[in-house]
Amino acid sequence: MSTTHSRGNGTPLRPAARGLLAAWGLFLAAGFSMALSLDPDPRGFGTHQRLGLPPCTTRTLFGIPCPSCGMTTSFANFVRGRFLQAAHANTSGLLLAVVCAVQLPWIAASVARGRLIGVWRPDRLALAVAMPLATFCLAEWLLRLTLLP
Repeated sequence: MSTTHSRGNGTPLRPAARGLLAAWGLFLAAGFSMALSLDPDPRGFGTHQRLGLPPCTTRTLFGIPCPSCGMTTSFANFVRGRFLQAAHANTSGLLLAVVCAVQLPWIAASVARGRLIGVWRPDRLALAVAMPLATFCLAEWLLRLTLLP
C-alpha cells in the first residue's frame, strides 16, 4: 500500500467500521422518520411528549428551558421543510438536523465505497463539528435565558 494518497479518497473502512457506519446511517434515517411521524407542538417545545416521554425536568423543576428544549420540535419542523419554525423552536436543533441530513448521502457513499470519503482524520472532523455545535447550543440557551421571556 502506498503511503501517499489522493486528496478525495478518504480513510479506508474495515468491515466492522463499515457496519457501524451503516448502522449510524440507519439510526439517523430512523430519527428523521420518527420526526416525520410527530406533529410539531405549536408552543415550540414539548413534541417529545408525544413519544410518551415526560416534560422537560429543568422546565418543570426550575421554570426555565434546558439547552435541548425544542429540539424534537425543531426536527419535526425541519423534516416538513418549515425551517423558520425549526429555528424558532431551537436553532441548535435546526443546525443539528442539517448536520445529520448532510451525513446521510455521505454515509451511503462511504459505506458503498468502503472508505470515509474526503475524510482522513475522522477524530478531527468529529471535533470540528461537535465543538462548535455544542458551543452554539450553550450560547443559544444562555441568550434564551437572558433575552427571551
